[in-house]
Amino acid sequence: MSEMLFEQQRELQAAICGAPGMPDTVGLAVYREAYTARLIAALRDNYLVLHRAMGDEPFDSLARAYIAAHPSPHRSIRWFGDRLAKFMATQPLPHEALVDLARMDWALRAAFDGPDDVPIDAAALHALRPEQWPSLVFRLHGCVQLLPLAWAVEPAWRALRAHDPESGDAAPELPAPEAAAHALLVWRQSLETHWRTLAPHEAELLGAVAAGSNFEAICALAAKSAAEDDPAAVVVGLLQRWLADGLLTAVLVQDPAS
Repeated sequence: MSEMLFEQQRELQAAICGAPGMPDTVGLAVYREAYTARLIAALRDNYLVLHRAMGDEPFDSLARAYIAAHPSPHRSIRWFGDRLAKFMATQPLPHEALVDLARMDWALRAAFDGPDDVPIDAAALHALRPEQWPSLVFRLHGCVQLLPLAWAVEPAWRALRAHDPESGDAAPELPAPEAAAHALLVWRQSLETHWRTLAPHEAELLGAVAAGSNFEAICALAAKSAAEDDPAAVVVGLLQRWLADGLLTAVLVQDPAS
């Protein structure tokens, strides 16, 4: 590609994206509107539930404001909208909980497109010697996300996701979400994304796993956060569920001598 052609393409891109100082001709206006419409469509796709919650006009108005504030830096339109939730937190909204709906939408899309790590199974742990367990460190699958939420939006998200506007059925009537600080677990298993609301003690222990704490430290944390007499049993029970869900991808032993 010649340098002159590259410069012409760069100038055309800047003009379409509405860079200051660029001419405002009828032809460019058509391109600009088509470009904006394509980005709005991408945001509708990436934020399906948020779009359904807000409706066409309010969502499109939000999308246009976001596009003006954050022009797409990505070669792939799939990743456009990665800062929408943060942007929404600075805007007047019908309800603050819409920010958490947006964060949940994006987390599930990101999990679907995340890395194809290979989960470990129980056999990998059975091969370990008992003295290795205290220094054992787990690694989370690259698709796993621990998402802190401020509102209990999961029931609304589920109802809106299940409703098909094209069916002609009335949209579900949803009560206002309640303020409730908690953690949401998001992950992908095979080709299907999943989520579930975490109890506080599981969120704390899984957070410790994500931070690289070893098995002994996690058991010590369980002893503080759970009422059971045997914190190791609590951790093992959760570990079995994490393995079944495919949340873990590797085990490491911190002490090289072991």
